[in-house]
Amino acid sequence: MATIAPPAPTITAFPKNDVIKALVDELLDVARTEAQLRGIALPKDEAGIRNAPVPLDSLSIVDTLCAVEAVIGFELRDNIVQTGGYVSVEEALAHLVPRIEKVWIKKKGAKP
Repeated sequence: MATIAPPAPTITAFPKNDVIKALVDELLDVARTEAQLRGIALPKDEAGIRNAPVPLDSLSIVDTLCAVEAVIGFELRDNIVQTGGYVSVEEALAHLVPRIEKVWIKKKGAKP
């Protein structure tokens, strides 16, 4: 009698676009709040806000990870966020997305 091997687990690719969208939505809110509290005038367009020099506190950024966790399906550790925060939304994205992807690959075994 032949044995049937169980099907191989389905490995999905890292949902990079969804992660970026979730992060951008949350980070823009943080940037707007920080700018308002600090009296920093922000550009009107999203691209301008993403590149504007607005200090983003690391604790605020840790809170934004909840939105990403909903996308990726598991909890991220706080140490994924750079101590001291970031100077712009774009800097935060450039640092966080590759680190989130690295954790994804480790947890899911999926390649980009």
